[in-house]
Amino acid sequence: MAAEPLDPILIQVTVALPQPMVFGAFAEPEKITGWLADVARVEPKVGGVYELEFSAAPAFRSLGEVTHYSPPTDIGFTWQPPALYADGVGTAPSTVYIRLQESPEGIDVTLEHSGWPATAPGEEARSWHFHFWDERLSRFKEYLIRAAYG
Repeated sequence: MAAEPLDPILIQVTVALPQPMVFGAFAEPEKITGWLADVARVEPKVGGVYELEFSAAPAFRSLGEVTHYSPPTDIGFTWQPPALYADGVGTAPSTVYIRLQESPEGIDVTLEHSGWPATAPGEEARSWHFHFWDERLSRFKEYLIRAAYG
């Protein structure tokens, strides 16, 4: 019997900007490269590619596929980690799901990254990704504020 997977990474940020603008930062390559990756190729449809390239250490390429696409509320994609953490994901790719929801403060953006096996490499990969996403979502907010207000 396989062990239960580790809990998903859940991170939420709130951005006081229009929902279509916030959603575009996850779906439009020219915006994704402003905060997340150095290179982005996205086909905005279920089954389309969601490919990201990162040059900072550890440099890697995530060759993903769009799994959910409902503008302007949610987008999901498969994720391939840096080779250093490949053992921590197991045989199936992990998945990233982003949900946008209106709140009194603006748009709540919830990122859920799941697919971590309950193993030592799984825990190490999950920990690295938690810090990765936490830092990138901080950049995400800064990018959107600069884009909206200069």
